[in-house]
Amino acid sequence: MLIDARDGVLTLKATDLDLEITEKAPADVGQAGATTLPAHTLYDIVRKLPEGAQVSLDETGDGQLTLRSGRSRFNLSTLPESDFPDVTSGEFSHRFHVPPADLKRLIEKTQFAISSEETRYYLNGIYFHAMEVEGQMMLRAVATDGHRLARLELPAPEGAAGMPGVILPRKAVQEVLRLIEDVQTDVQVELSANKMRFSFGEALLTTKLIDGTFPDYARVIPAGNDKRLTVERDVFARAVDRVSTISSERGRAVKLALTEGKLVLSVTNPDQGSAVEEIEADYDGAPLDVGFNARYLLDITQQLDSDTALFKLADPGSPTLIQDRDGASALYVLMPMRV
Repeated sequence: MLIDARDGVLTLKATDLDLEITEKAPADVGQAGATTLPAHTLYDIVRKLPEGAQVSLDETGDGQLTLRSGRSRFNLSTLPESDFPDVTSGEFSHRFHVPPADLKRLIEKTQFAISSEETRYYLNGIYFHAMEVEGQMMLRAVATDGHRLARLELPAPEGAAGMPGVILPRKAVQEVLRLIEDVQTDVQVELSANKMRFSFGEALLTTKLIDGTFPDYARVIPAGNDKRLTVERDVFARAVDRVSTISSERGRAVKLALTEGKLVLSVTNPDQGSAVEEIEADYDGAPLDVGFNARYLLDITQQLDSDTALFKLADPGSPTLIQDRDGASALYVLMPMRV
């Protein structure tokens, strides 16, 4: 960890060469200076000190730093400031401010669909980009693992127009969510083609971006699905959860049988038996049987904000579109399974 004390402020910086986080705290600085310390050792020492304890740091000049607090004293080995890597050099081409609630929503509604398949590394994050939709500039977040896709769009903040499309890695996504929890003011976002920086008050997170091309996701979003199914979200989710109790871990397929006015959910497992549940539904199309991964269905219904879920279907082999309602800002696509 790089520590830098000057002008009444102690700045702490840590990096794993992909992510860099900087935090500031007020300090009584007798003499300005900077050095590096083993981060985990420093954290463990401070963690074990009494609540409210004062800490003093003194560099002795021989590659050692003395940490004192009360009657405790620690001598820690240091390395020169010049040895600390700088992963954030270079300019940012675009800069804008986002309300913390909007940034949190963009991430929370899409992160579940991030792929964990390392060979398709370009899917291991959330794709952020700005585009014009019906005359209005929108900021979009998209994630997919090839089986399901999540897309959320919000009005683009001033300064986002023309930004390069960037893929924010999963690790950075998790840190942004952690840092945003206590933020009250707008988050400043700076980005270029290969890095992105978030300013959360005194905390600053800079991350490398995934160097890859995100696929043309618009090609998998169905536009002609003419069969519409509307169900009560919670009733549907509980029914899926119940019938999937006996599904095989590998398959986890649940069959949806749609007929006018009702939906029958069923699971057949040769090793354990079968389960069937019928719920009321708003459906007036031709009868249709289609299968989905139960876990994926539950993941998507958990993201929906309204009391209902709207499914737009075509046939048993085509992707299905799921939303709260027509025109909702969040859109989900789910590939079917054979049942």
